[in-house]
Amino acid sequence: MLLVAGNLLFKIADLVIQRGVSLGVVVRLFLYYLPGVVVLTIPMGSLLAALLGFGRLSANVEIVALKAAGVAFQRIVRPVIWASLLVSLGSMALNETLVPLAERAAVNLLRYEVMQETPPLFKERIFLKEEKDGHLKRVIYINRMRPRSGKMADILVQEFEEDRLSRIIAAPRGEWVRGEWWIEDGKVFEVDAQGKVRLLFTFRKQGLQLHLNPKEVETQSLDPQQMNLFQMRDSIRRLEEQGADATRLRVLLNLRLAVPWASVVLALVGAAAGSRPQRSSSSVGLGLSVVIVFFYYVTLSFCQSLGEASYLPAVVAAWFPNLIFLVLGGFLVRRSN
Repeated sequence: MLLVAGNLLFKIADLVIQRGVSLGVVVRLFLYYLPGVVVLTIPMGSLLAALLGFGRLSANVEIVALKAAGVAFQRIVRPVIWASLLVSLGSMALNETLVPLAERAAVNLLRYEVMQETPPLFKERIFLKEEKDGHLKRVIYINRMRPRSGKMADILVQEFEEDRLSRIIAAPRGEWVRGEWWIEDGKVFEVDAQGKVRLLFTFRKQGLQLHLNPKEVETQSLDPQQMNLFQMRDSIRRLEEQGADATRLRVLLNLRLAVPWASVVLALVGAAAGSRPQRSSSSVGLGLSVVIVFFYYVTLSFCQSLGEASYLPAVVAAWFPNLIFLVLGGFLVRRSN
């Protein structure tokens, strides 16, 4: 509720006041953004639930009674671990199914109903480049493309040899036909070492080696929040084939996997921290959970920045906060025993 009130409601209120958005659009926008907020808050909820639950047990001396009966704390905390595992799996499923669709729907609602933009029928100014062993091999420029039909207009291909422009191919149109790209009515030019250009030949139809189908071209411009894991993996592969830097997308992909499992780690920390002797639980548990969540997300943001700047590998940047708090939870559990 704090996240919704602090971020989402302010955004919606601004739309209502500044643009006079109707109540129906506001409700739809709220529902579209809600799954992303829920996924973000599930680890916080796991932490708070464990803190309050074990804090209540501790306040009622139930933890002392269980230990006196010979039950180890590792056995007491076992149901919390199993429950948090199920919560993490549910969070991952939600993150892969509902959240990308909802984010895409929210963006479309803002763009086409609130901002009154016209849905585009084609993509404009597409740049693709290919590198091999650190050297530029080819640059493809497509002025316009219709992703649905695979039709292209104004294609320019520049081929390089030893980092020198050696050939230019220009065609007014092209098309995706039976799994292959073809360009039509084009010209091929040669560029010599002195930079002079001369026409080699013209052609009616010629194949274009482009490792993207129309559907991949359409999804290439999606925001990572609107992709599932498979789309992000394919996007990383395409960027690397083109010689582009995919570090940020690699970090986000690993974060997509790591954040749901924070429910297990934070629940373990919360159970161990809540089991200490105390007289009351709710106020102390709430305050302690805020502190723990604050340090977890600060650590996560710091590691994400280091990963995107290539100071840390993507896997380390995404999973390091979970590892830190897992070690902390293990220490607290051992101490609580």
